[in-house]
Amino acid sequence: MTATLYLIPTPLASADTPCLLPHEQSLIVNITDFIVEAEKTARAHLKALEVTTPIRELSMHTLNEHTPATDIAALIEPLKQGRDVGLVSEAGCPAVADPGAQVVALAHQHGFTVKPLVGPSSILLAMMASGANGQNFAFRGYLPQDAGERATKLKEWEARAYQEKETQIFIETPYRNDALLETALQTLNPNTRLCVACDLTADSETIISLLVKDWPQERPNLKKRPSIFIIYAH
Repeated sequence: MTATLYLIPTPLASADTPCLLPHEQSLIVNITDFIVEAEKTARAHLKALEVTTPIRELSMHTLNEHTPATDIAALIEPLKQGRDVGLVSEAGCPAVADPGAQVVALAHQHGFTVKPLVGPSSILLAMMASGANGQNFAFRGYLPQDAGERATKLKEWEARAYQEKETQIFIETPYRNDALLETALQTLNPNTRLCVACDLTADSETIISLLVKDWPQERPNLKKRPSIFIIYAH
């Protein structure tokens, strides 16, 4: 039997928030080799998932935006030695707006089984709750930091929403969320739908989806709250 690369979603909120189906959780409790974005949070997630090996004895290899491309190939060595490996996200699903795609591609290239597990995706949860077109959508990632370029990009994506009926999904660094919301409300067409979904699955979850002209003057406080932004033209 070939070794398997398990793609393990993790909670969007606190580490002990249930996020895997029981039968899928049972698949990963005996894994001892993990590829993680940050060891500290990964240890908390794996402890909550009831991995049987003592957390301090697990083999963890870091994969994040600072990992040299030359180090990627070594991450699948346990697979070559016949051991299953778990790829763990910081929050949500591995390789979706998160590191990991290169490891997944390598696993396929070498003929290993890749097993994605069902779990929370902030992008899809926000899409589901937005009221926007779920048949045709695009995730755009981060906007430019420069205010002028940010406004230009928003208008560009809005134009695509009108022309292609394509929902536009994007994110921002949490401390710039409030500034992005204000820019969007000042830049977008009054009849464009703007959805903001933040703290998804947490007790503080907030989802507002309204036409720009209908957004309340009293804005939600988005500072340091993980948020997904969505625009759609009806």
